[in-house]
Amino acid sequence: MISTESSQILTDDEDYLVDPTDWNESVAHELAATEQIALEDDHWQVIRFMRSYYGEHRVAADARFVIKHLADDAGYGRDAKRVLFQLFPYGYVKQACKIAGMKRPRAWSTG
Repeated sequence: MISTESSQILTDDEDYLVDPTDWNESVAHELAATEQIALEDDHWQVIRFMRSYYGEHRVAADARFVIKHLADDAGYGRDAKRVLFQLFPYGYVKQACKIAGMKRPRAWSTG
């Protein structure tokens, strides 16, 4: 469970949200703090893309879709994969999915 200024949010044993609809930016900051990440503009580009993808498809975006977004829409080109893993150095699932409020994807490794 994590606490925000106004509520307590239920998480699983690995601190992923049990219900992705509980997510908001305050929750993202709390989850990022558990990963020792200070959210900056590039983090938010990834998180907002992931939330949008989740809103449309009801599943977490695979890392390849996030990398494509960073390459094409955010202008990182061939550096997109490197940028993603600089932003979330302990892995896309371990950090980006968690901070974006996704449930832990069952079939994915934490890398």
